[in-house]
Formats: sequence, C-alpha cells, structure tokens
Amino acid sequence: MTNKKRNQDSRYHVPNLERAFDILDLLSQSPEGMTIAEITNELEVPKNSVFRITRTLENRGYLLRDEDTKKFILSRKLLALGYSAVGEENLIEKSLDILRRLRDLSEETVLIGVLLSGEGVVLEQVVGKYPFKFYVDPGSRFPLNTAAPSKAIIAFLPPSEQQEIVDKMSFPKFTGNTITNARDFMVALTRIREVGYSVDDEEEIIGAQCVGAPIFDVHGYPKAAIWLTGPTKRVSRSSLDEIGQLVKEHADMISKRLGYFPSKTEKATREKGLEKRE
Repeated sequence: MTNKKRNQDSRYHVPNLERAFDILDLLSQSPEGMTIAEITNELEVPKNSVFRITRTLENRGYLLRDEDTKKFILSRKLLALGYSAVGEENLIEKSLDILRRLRDLSEETVLIGVLLSGEGVVLEQVVGKYPFKFYVDPGSRFPLNTAAPSKAIIAFLPPSEQQEIVDKMSFPKFTGNTITNARDFMVALTRIREVGYSVDDEEEIIGAQCVGAPIFDVHGYPKAAIWLTGPTKRVSRSSLDEIGQLVKEHADMISKRLGYFPSKTEKATREKGLEKRE
C-alpha cells in the first residue's frame, strides 16, 4: 500500500472504535478478565479512554464486570454474533444432540468451533462424564497450528483460501510436538484430507489429546469442526484411528443435516488413506 493510500484511508479511521476492538481482542485472550489499569498498561492508551469504552461495552451487554475483582470479561452476547457470522444460525441447534451422543459414547468432552477472522473460536461444548475432564469456555480461541478443529477445517478449504491462511500463520511453539513451520503443516493437512479427521497429539498441552473432524455445508465447504478432547491415558495414540473414525462419523451426521453428502470419490480417497495408516 502506498503512503498516499495509507493517508487517504486514515481519514476514515475512528480512534475510539479501533480501541474498542483492541480491547475486545485483548479480553478474548484473557478469559480470567482484566482491570481497567491492566488494559491501559497492555494497550498503552489513555486510562480515561479505556474507562469510557469498557463502560459503554458493559452497558451494551458485550462485557461483564466482576464487582469484587473489578475485572472485565467478554459476555456471551459476542458469541451470539459469532453464531451469525458463520452464516448458519441454527448450526448449534442441529449439532447439540449429536455432540451429546458422541460424548455419551466416549465419555470425553466434545466441542464445536469455527474459524473466524483468522482465528479458531469455540462455539459450544458438551462436558465429559469422567471425574477428571476438560472444560473450555465458549468463545475461547485456539491456535491454528496445533488445534485439531482448525487443522480439520483448513485441510478441506479451497487451495487458494487454504494457502492464504497458512501464509499468515505464525506457528508458535508450545511443546516438542508442535508443528512450527508451513511445510510440515501442509504435510499434516494432506494426511487429514486422506483420513477425514485431525489430531492434536500433545501439540499444545503435554498430556492432552484432541481428535477432530470437519462439518461441511450443502456446498461441501468446511464451515465448522467438532472435536473430542481427553488425557493421553484415555485418548491414547493406539486408539486415535478408532476415535478418529467415531468423531468423523458424528461430524458427517451434522453435515448431512446441513445438506451435504460426500461423493463416492471422496469416500474412496479417505478409505485409501486409512489403509496407508494401517
């Protein structure tokens, strides 16, 4: 972009609106919440501006404030906007009973999420039945390079859209298993397309495994993903293929409700991929 173009665009910027979005982005990464002072220090903006913006967002229902800690957190109203943004407001309604069925079969926590503005976002979850289980707040973000749902979605995107996302990824490292470069990530996506499901093999948290599969809309576009998460003692490497097929079957049930039916070629490709893994 030329300097002239930047100067022209800057005429239409609304500083406080940009600051409001910065605050929302910051709080989305801080599920425990932040005070006005913490937000001010992190964003390096005037405290009175942060005060007015957070109070406005609170009054409009987008933020909640804990009276004891004075910390602000995102409300579920933003999550409702996220539902609308994915273009299928009844996606959750069509998915919940299937998520519960998968939870009952596996007894592990099952979640559904989407990609939104270059990030992964948890839409809803059905908590597992074991005494020790994983719990993730709806609205939480997940890393694209490690998370099973993001990999499941990206793997089935049109090539140009897939490449655009991968080119912008930063590949942060969390564990020794984390994929930290685009080349290895693309290899992983190829394997996912072959078998129809994805895995987070202790790539973000040691001791935790996730297995995900994409949900397709009527046009065959991967609009969301479901995934199962549990400790490695229960979701072991030796059981990943079996669990992967179970998750994929339930994701396909949701896809069918959205009007998608895979072709014989797609089915044959995934069956061939499973034979290679065996």
